[in-house]
Amino acid sequence: MSGYPYGPSQQFAVPPMPSAPPPAPPDGWRAAAVAVLNLSGLGLGYALVRRWALVAACWAATAVLLLVALPADADGVPGVALAVYAVLLLLAAVHGAVTGLRTRLTWPGRAPLALLLGVLLLAVPAGGAVWYDDAHEEAVQQALLDRLDKADHLVTAAGRHDFSTARSDYGSALDVYRDLAVNHSGSRAADQVPDRMRTYYTMVGAAYGHQQYCEAIEPLKYLRTVPRAMPKEDLGSLTRWPDDRLATSLYECGRAGLTAGRADWVPRFGDLLNTFPQSEPATKVAPAVVAQVKTAEKAVDGDDPCTAVEQLRSLNTRITDLTGTVGNTAGDLTKSADRAGRSGDAGEYACGVDQYKDGDFDAAQKTMDQYVSDNKNGRNRDRAKKIAIGAEVAQTLPAAGKKLPTTASGGSISVTVKNDSPDDVTVLYTGPVTGSFTLKGCGSCKSYSLSSTLMIGFKPCNDSGKHYPQRTLSLPVGTTYFVHKPQGDSTATPASDTAKLRSGYIYTECAYTTRTLG
Repeated sequence: MSGYPYGPSQQFAVPPMPSAPPPAPPDGWRAAAVAVLNLSGLGLGYALVRRWALVAACWAATAVLLLVALPADADGVPGVALAVYAVLLLLAAVHGAVTGLRTRLTWPGRAPLALLLGVLLLAVPAGGAVWYDDAHEEAVQQALLDRLDKADHLVTAAGRHDFSTARSDYGSALDVYRDLAVNHSGSRAADQVPDRMRTYYTMVGAAYGHQQYCEAIEPLKYLRTVPRAMPKEDLGSLTRWPDDRLATSLYECGRAGLTAGRADWVPRFGDLLNTFPQSEPATKVAPAVVAQVKTAEKAVDGDDPCTAVEQLRSLNTRITDLTGTVGNTAGDLTKSADRAGRSGDAGEYACGVDQYKDGDFDAAQKTMDQYVSDNKNGRNRDRAKKIAIGAEVAQTLPAAGKKLPTTASGGSISVTVKNDSPDDVTVLYTGPVTGSFTLKGCGSCKSYSLSSTLMIGFKPCNDSGKHYPQRTLSLPVGTTYFVHKPQGDSTATPASDTAKLRSGYIYTECAYTTRTLG
C-alpha cells in the first residue's frame, strides 16, 4: 500500500484563550477621565469601561432625582434627596476612578481626550442646576404673588362687613403683607406691598369716607397700630393717615351723642382731647358743650321744662366726668359744668310749676322743695315755698290745685285755728293766700273715739277748761283749703277742710284726732 511515511511520534500544545482582556497598565489619566465622566450623573465613565449594570444604576438614580425635582416648585428639592444623590455621585466617581485605573477605554483611544470630554460634559449637570435654580426662583415668586393675591381678596371680602366682624380677616391679610415685606423683601410680591397697603388703609377706613363717624372710630384706631407691624418704608405717609380722620370722627361722633343726649359723647371727647389735644377738632369741643348747655337753658322756658332740667343735670354730671379725664384742657369745660349746674337748679322752679299745672302735685312738691334747698338766694324761692305747700294740700284736696299759689299775704277775715289733739299738728292752707304753721299738742287733750264724733252735738275745741294751742290768721274773702297733718312719727291720716270765707264773719278751725278700732 502506498502512503505517507510517518516520522517519530510528535505532540502539539495549543495555548488557552483568556476569559477577559488582560488588565491594562495603571493610567491616572484614564482613572480621572472615568471619575469625571461619572460625575455627569449619566454613568458615562462606566460606559467607557463596559460596566453596563452600573451605567443603568446611574441612570436610575438620576431619573429618581428628576422625578423628585420636577416640575420645579416653591418648596424645591428635599435636602435629603440632594444629599443622597450627591453621595451616590461621589461613590460613582471614586469607584469609576478605581475601575478605570487598570481598564482600557472602548473609546476614545487616548485618556486625556476622554478626560477633556468628561470636563465638557460637566456642563450638563451644571446647566441643569442653573436652569432648575431659575425655575425654582420663578416658582417661589409665583407662590408669593399667589399669597399676595389671596390677601388682597381677603381684604376685599372683609370690606363688605362691619369692622368688628371683619377685624380678624384684616389681621390675617396684614400678617401676609408683613411677611412679604420683612421676610421676602426684593421679591415681586414685596415690591407691590406699598400699593396694597394704600388699598388696605382705604378699605379699613371706608366708614370715614361714608361720614359714618361713630363706626369709623375703631377701624381708625386699629390703623394707628399697623406701623407697629409694618416696616416704615412700606407705609410712608400712611403712618399718619388715620390721625386727622380719627380726630374728626371722635369729634363728630361725640357731638352727635351730645346733641342726642346720649352718654357716649364723654369718652369720645375724652379720647379726642387726650390723644389729639392740639388738633382742630379738639378746639371745637368746649364751644360744642357750651352751645348744648345754652340750648338746654332755652328749653327750660319751653313746653317741657322738666326734660330740660334733666338735660342740664346730666350735662353737669357728664361735663364734670369729662373734666376729670382731660387734665390741663379742662378750664372752659369746668365753666360749662358750673353753668349747667346753676341753670339746672334755676330750672327746677319752671319744672315744678309745669308739674303743678299738669296736676302732678306729688312731683311738684318734691321739685319745689328741692329748688328751695338748692337755691338759697333764688329769686323765686319764696313763691316756690308757697307752691310746695299748695301742692301738698292739693294731694288731699285736688280742687286746691286749680290755681297756682302766689306770694300774697293778709286779709280782712279772722280765722283762728286751734289744736284739740295731743299731737303737734302742722296746718297747711292755700287759696288767695298760702302758708303753713305748726301748733303744739294740747297736753290735756285726748283722741276722740270714732263713735263720739258721730254723735249729735259733737263740738271739739269747745271745752272752756282747756287751753288749746291756737293761731289766728287774717285771710281774704274766698275759698281757702286747709289740711291738718300730725307731726313726727304719727301714722294718723291728715284731716282737711274747705272754708268759703265771707265778710262779716269770724271763723274757727279745729284740729283733733279720731281714734279708730285698733
